[in-house]
Amino acid sequence: MRASRLLHLLLLLQNRGRMTAPELATELEVSVRTIYRDVESLSAAGVPVYADRGPAGGYQLVDGYHTRLTGMTPDEADSLFLAGIPGPAAELGLGTVFAAAQLKVLAALPPELRSRANRVTERFYLDAPGWFTEAESVPQLALVADAVWNSFRIRVRYERWNRTDVERVLEPLGIVLKAGTWYLIAQVDGEPRMYRASRILEAALLDESFERPAGFDLAAYWSTRNAELTALLYKETVTVRLSPHGQRMLFLLGQVISRAGRAKMSEPDADGWVRTELPTESITHAVHQLLQLGPDVQVLDPPELRDRLKAAAAELVELYG
Repeated sequence: MRASRLLHLLLLLQNRGRMTAPELATELEVSVRTIYRDVESLSAAGVPVYADRGPAGGYQLVDGYHTRLTGMTPDEADSLFLAGIPGPAAELGLGTVFAAAQLKVLAALPPELRSRANRVTERFYLDAPGWFTEAESVPQLALVADAVWNSFRIRVRYERWNRTDVERVLEPLGIVLKAGTWYLIAQVDGEPRMYRASRILEAALLDESFERPAGFDLAAYWSTRNAELTALLYKETVTVRLSPHGQRMLFLLGQVISRAGRAKMSEPDADGWVRTELPTESITHAVHQLLQLGPDVQVLDPPELRDRLKAAAAELVELYG
């Protein structure tokens, strides 16, 4: 256990550079005093680690020092190949690079770990897009990925939601794959914005580098933006009753609505019906969504939605006689 922690500490310093004792303690989930002892042990073993004093100080390795000792565990070797996503890598223009990297890692592993890694690729497969959805064409993705990697500005022609085109000069910060759809996070006028990669109609790499904003966290930005968009999109709430069959068919309304509805379900009554609240974009959206559930949903509130559904039901009766 301690040997594994020492190796982890060494690799952290090698990959991240200077780190303070509290930062190392947080990363390794130990006390600061334990970090002091571990650093002393590394020094005693001949590892060239030294400390800078003061508020901005910390531990770091002598420049140019690298260890080839990875000490990879079986689970770590498995996870490398479980994380393999050849499809998305190919779309990013990294298909052959990804395959070559896997071969090199396999060749470097001892026989027992190599066998485990091969079993992972034989028994687990990642297919990112959802069912019954066609993969979007993203012809500019490889160029965009190159700009992200090298911090170069790009000029794009982008199709907005209303089908009009606009030209923009973007500073690409990162790329996100969400449920089979690629998104570019790029800076414009100092503010990060989100662009759907399939709507980039044309792209040209400019001979202009830019400085990435200090401290920009792609995962944190995406999480915050995702929550903001969900709150902005689902502005209305409707109260309904659902039959047992309606509860099972709630997935027809989409993941966000069905998850929220299941979280707020009451205890079932004698007939198995439950009361819950469903988020929706608007009353008009709710009419079309709830018609999918037919007689297995009863709207309690708002009254406008009840009236709209009643009118839709009357039109259906008249249509079918």
